[in-house]
Amino acid sequence: MNKTQTSRSIRFLNFIEEKGNKLPHPVTIFILFTLIVIAVSHILYLNGISVTFEGVNNETNETEMLTVEAVSLLVPEGIAYMFSNVVSNFTSFVALGPVLVAMLGVGVAEKSGYISAMMTNTVTKAPRKFVTPLVVLMGVLSNVAASVGYVVLVPLGAIIFLGFNRHPLAGLAAAFAGVSGGYSANLFLGTNDPLLSGISTEAANILNANYVVNPTDNWFFMFASTFLIVILGTLITDKLIEPKLGKYVPTEAETTTQQQISGIEKKGLLWANISILLVILAILLLVVPENAPLRGEGGSIITSPFMGSIIFLMMIIFLVPGIVYGIVTKTVKNDKDIASLMTASLETMAGFIVLIFFAAQFVALFNYTNLGTIIAVKGAEILQAIQLDGVLLLVALIIATTFINLFIAADSAKWAIMAPVFVPMFMQMGISPEVSQVAYRIGDSSTNIISPLMPFFPLIVAFAQRYGKQNGVGTVVSLMLPYSIIFLVCWTIFFVIWYLMGIPVGPGTSLNY
Repeated sequence: MNKTQTSRSIRFLNFIEEKGNKLPHPVTIFILFTLIVIAVSHILYLNGISVTFEGVNNETNETEMLTVEAVSLLVPEGIAYMFSNVVSNFTSFVALGPVLVAMLGVGVAEKSGYISAMMTNTVTKAPRKFVTPLVVLMGVLSNVAASVGYVVLVPLGAIIFLGFNRHPLAGLAAAFAGVSGGYSANLFLGTNDPLLSGISTEAANILNANYVVNPTDNWFFMFASTFLIVILGTLITDKLIEPKLGKYVPTEAETTTQQQISGIEKKGLLWANISILLVILAILLLVVPENAPLRGEGGSIITSPFMGSIIFLMMIIFLVPGIVYGIVTKTVKNDKDIASLMTASLETMAGFIVLIFFAAQFVALFNYTNLGTIIAVKGAEILQAIQLDGVLLLVALIIATTFINLFIAADSAKWAIMAPVFVPMFMQMGISPEVSQVAYRIGDSSTNIISPLMPFFPLIVAFAQRYGKQNGVGTVVSLMLPYSIIFLVCWTIFFVIWYLMGIPVGPGTSLNY
């Protein structure tokens, strides 16, 4: 890495930081947007703005021509709605419950040490040629446990590479690329899936009150994307990043001994993994048999109690091995410890809960005023007039998201702002909410690794400085920029091919609305 590259990265980052730091907190952004909705709703109401479109009548559940008028929040009825529905807007927000329930299980698995030990044990046992893909893969998989990948796997990636006499910054970059660049890819459902699907459901309800986006509705595409990210991450690390870094000479204080888990941790992993198999077997017995209790009408799995239980089952799949691991390793001694781990996991969600409170008010008022419907119909008319097809619209959404991501780091905050506009607008263009959500997730993930406003970015810089005091923000950005650009381009192409081939993005989903 030469000084010119570093200085250019620093200048670019200084510009981003300067503009990004002028933005208020996401909570303040939602308050400002809510005030704008209140003002705009009254202006449109006074001007008698309305739209007519073909949609679903929520009372008859039949498709017909509907006329929707702007509703003011500054008339007596609107003011009464704002004041009397604050609590219900918050508690009924679709994204709130699923995330908190999932975190009860994920938090225990993380706080007991199970997830950290599992990742460490898996990566350190890998043969040399499989080290890079395994580091990237474990980074991607760590996203089921929210932020644990940033805290545990990124520094572990550097240690693993150092243990194989490879440059630690290359290991750090590979892990960070998997954790953050591959944030939306995974073989399993994570806490992000119910969060985003809940916001998408709220947005889709602007046009169709009965539409539901399930946490599993992006799973097919995200599953396949995991292999794409691992392949790209491996090639970029081995063929581009590590050769440019050159040979690393460790200091005397550094050890090249690979990090290993203790004997008691290995025993804990064994019994915890056995417990996972037993839990999965129990779930299969509730789903697979012809008359199983979690099957739906006519034996359906797509529309069934099983699909409605995904969040609870996800909680159990993490909760049970977390408890078992904790009991074996003595991090859990009694029921009080289990409750304490659950409490600790929810304490980390305090910022999310505050953000959701204000996001819920914005979304509810936005829906009440019919602004979403009006923008969606008018926007669809404009897009039809300039004859943009579905693929170009989706690519435009990906690009817009990558830019916004540099200034608003929280994925839930971005989607809560963007979804009420783009989801119903794209529905009017015949694109399903599930597909719009996939396009958003690609754009969001691709620029995470170069966004200085991403909450964990300073932590990554601190990890990099362990291997050289001169390593700073510019160092990390120059390392991660190739991942960001290549992920964005290749993932978008992959998505376009997927869309044109008409492959569903998740079980029971359609590309079209």
